[in-house]
Amino acid sequence: MAQQRRSNPRNNRDRDQKKEEGEELDERVIDIARVAKVIKGGRRFAFRTTIVVGDNKGRVGLGVGKSRAVPEAIRKATERARKQLHPVTLSGRTIPHEVMAQYGGARVLLKPASPGTGVIAGGGARAVLEAAGVHDILTKSLGSSNVLNVVRATLLALEQLKSPEMVARQRGKNLDEVKPFWTRKKKQNG
Repeated sequence: MAQQRRSNPRNNRDRDQKKEEGEELDERVIDIARVAKVIKGGRRFAFRTTIVVGDNKGRVGLGVGKSRAVPEAIRKATERARKQLHPVTLSGRTIPHEVMAQYGGARVLLKPASPGTGVIAGGGARAVLEAAGVHDILTKSLGSSNVLNVVRATLLALEQLKSPEMVARQRGKNLDEVKPFWTRKKKQNG
């Protein structure tokens, strides 16, 4: 009788996996690189894959997987990306303010854009922003063009974002004063 009441941890894990699989996530393979490990008999080659996973609603994660076979590396990277989903502060279809971040030699500048602009970004930064659910943004990649570092710099920039409500509270200003100019209500003359 007592054994029936105790829950099996394996069943809980299965239930959690099914819940994650039920959640529709956008997976994008950014990079597949062949890497080499030098051993006594020569070189041993493997594949490193970089994958971004997002729900297009403000959560995004990065996963890197390495294996001798590409499908196994993709599976590992996807698992890691799903475990590392981070929330992103959005302001409608864009970001609330301009931000710059650096990872290694890669620097990334993100600027909010007015509605209808689209995602003006290249390579890894575009994949991260689209997976996060950003629809209007201007970006510039400065410094190194290493794909993995550009992606990590983009994620760091997204983590630095603050909501207009939080900034208004910190500065002691009205919310309309800190919102992007295209979301502010126009003052009536008269």
